[in-house]
Amino acid sequence: MTGPEVVAHRGSTTGAPEHTLAAYRHAAEVGADAVECDIRMTRDGVLVCVHDRQIKHTSNGQGIVSALQLEELERFHFGPRRAGRRHRWAGDEITAVTDEPDLENGLVLTLDRLMDYITATPGTVRLAIETKHPTRHARKVEEALVDCLRRFGLLGNRRPVEWAGKPAVRMMSFSQLAVRRMAELAPGVPTVQLIGKRLRPVRRELLHGAATAVGPSIGLLRSDPEFVADAHAAGKEVHVWTVNRTADMDLVRDLGVDVAITDRPEHLLGRLGRDAP
Repeated sequence: MTGPEVVAHRGSTTGAPEHTLAAYRHAAEVGADAVECDIRMTRDGVLVCVHDRQIKHTSNGQGIVSALQLEELERFHFGPRRAGRRHRWAGDEITAVTDEPDLENGLVLTLDRLMDYITATPGTVRLAIETKHPTRHARKVEEALVDCLRRFGLLGNRRPVEWAGKPAVRMMSFSQLAVRRMAELAPGVPTVQLIGKRLRPVRRELLHGAATAVGPSIGLLRSDPEFVADAHAAGKEVHVWTVNRTADMDLVRDLGVDVAITDRPEHLLGRLGRDAP
């Protein structure tokens, strides 16, 4: 492999709206090594692929994911992230799941449905799963994730299966507590401690944590490029988000990061000299 592993952020969102099966299929088609998804738990305990705490920015509905049951979420149309106040789907509420027979077109994506696709062609694309916190469900999110991985055959004896010589799945979170929980529930699953705006001394303290990798933002690396070498010296992989600019793609390649998470996997692959399949 030339350069870092290329991970499609919420699927390949240049080809379809985030967190849709179409976006994930497009990521696989262009040759992404892995795909990333965010998961939240509904009121009735179902894991769904939704980034925001509230659904108003990616659907024609209102409400908080953790306060809504899956049946309620499925009444709304999910699609492109809305840019302004006026929503293109105003008043276009789905009254029943059968009104939208194409699961890729508007129905909220559950983790189970994404797993169905990912495991249908094992070894094609790996999966990076971010658990979103804080939430009223707390520990139940990681417990449900581990159960899901077992049901789909991605986790056996608390270790993930390997595709193309690497673990097929990894867990990520900004929550240090969530990362520790995952290490306790499934010690063999790689974990990534995501890092946002942290002071330099604080983010280096995270290099001594239990996570197998750290996930700094690209903005952090621009201001502190030495962080990559420091992380590697501490035995951690470096997974960087969200690498979209051409200059940033060159930066992560030159710094030797292990994983680059991007909204533009086609462009990054081309920048790395890797042809699409």
